[in-house]
Amino acid sequence: MVVVDSESATILRVKGLLEFRCQLDSTDEQLVRNAISRTFETLRSQVKSESCVLAVSDSPVIIWPNKDAYATPEEITPSTPCEDMHQWIQADEQETSGKKSSKKKSKKSSLSVINLRLMTEVTKPGPLSAPILTKTVLKSHFVSVTLPLDCVVRTGSSDTIKEYVLYTKHLLIEALTHQLCEMEKVTLQNMKGMTLLVPEPVHFLLPEPKGLVTVVYPAGVPDSQLVTQRKELHQQFDLPDDRPYFRRANAYHFPNEPYKDGYLRNPHLALTHPTLDNGKVYLVQGIYSYHHYMQNRVDDNGWGCAYRSLQTICSWFRQQGYVERPVPTHKEIQQALVDVGDKQASFVGSRQWIGSIEVQAVLSHLLGLTSKILFVSQGAELASKGRELANHFLTEGTPVMIGGGVLAHTILGVAWSETTGQIRYLILDPHYTGAEDLQVITDKGWCGWKGPDFWDQTAYYNLCLPQRPKVI
Repeated sequence: MVVVDSESATILRVKGLLEFRCQLDSTDEQLVRNAISRTFETLRSQVKSESCVLAVSDSPVIIWPNKDAYATPEEITPSTPCEDMHQWIQADEQETSGKKSSKKKSKKSSLSVINLRLMTEVTKPGPLSAPILTKTVLKSHFVSVTLPLDCVVRTGSSDTIKEYVLYTKHLLIEALTHQLCEMEKVTLQNMKGMTLLVPEPVHFLLPEPKGLVTVVYPAGVPDSQLVTQRKELHQQFDLPDDRPYFRRANAYHFPNEPYKDGYLRNPHLALTHPTLDNGKVYLVQGIYSYHHYMQNRVDDNGWGCAYRSLQTICSWFRQQGYVERPVPTHKEIQQALVDVGDKQASFVGSRQWIGSIEVQAVLSHLLGLTSKILFVSQGAELASKGRELANHFLTEGTPVMIGGGVLAHTILGVAWSETTGQIRYLILDPHYTGAEDLQVITDKGWCGWKGPDFWDQTAYYNLCLPQRPKVI
């Protein structure tokens, strides 16, 4: 387990592949299990040996953790501060490519991560002995599996390389060997005859102060078949049993890893909270994707704002692990409304608007979710709904879709003063048509804090407040 809340901390993450090769000379179950355990013990000895090498990714730095403080290049000495290694690590591809990029970053992405690759030194100094070839003919079963190791530990940025190497020797090597023990346990528990399931490590960031936790799951086994394991983990870490923490969708996304789907996550984290007299801020909990006009090569400018708000909500439920279904497309949303009898068949493929009631129906039909609807007869009344919205974000924490007149928006939070009644709304605007540029989106107010005058004071509004399912 790693605690990652310290701004001065550096996370060391080592990833590597180890080849699991096991010859099974018998079909007896106990003998097979013994052979598998011996192979794992050999791998644990391998990571403890002097041949174990850690290469800092995107740099020329190489470290032998099981020897004395020894690294290349020569400029790195045992007294070099650990944080100085960053100068040897190449900048992100986006920054080195010369392309214009946004300089504004999420406040939550300040965590420093040093990635290392686990390797094995296969040559040794000194004379080499001549190879000896032998031939043996026997009937046996040979199992070959590639194990994907992935471990993390935390170190202070002021540690020197020598301290760092000692740290990795005692903690990172220990973490690697412990992970191999967990992989052995998962492998033996999920054996099917002579077939082995590959164990895969997954990182989860739990609520403070528990920190970053790594769990090994059997690859190919769906979350629906891992309920027992998740219940045990919830008990082990004293977590509530009404929301998921250990589904694969809950896996921690390291700040130096770009999302492959191209969507921005949580752009509101780059904003500064408003200050109100005796006010508090109540925000969406967890991770969502920003869906807006013109994405996915769909020209929905002028009619698709509620569809995009719904997609943002669906992305939240998917990334919190509540559902596995991909975010629905416009046509899938329209077809769902036809299926529930809300629309005629001609609605599919059209450019017709939808509102909060339709959003509620689609969430129910496609994702099995319930939602509350809050009716406001005119926009001026929204200023009096601070308590309801604050309670929603405090207890449910889901994005809220609001529709009024011909416009739809997503509410991600409120700043509200119970004593003065002052309120500000954190708005994610689906009407944005530009690129995924965090700087533009936040500077131009496409994601930003708005006052009560943001709403049409005479139009009526419906708010769809999705509810969390009570599941783990």
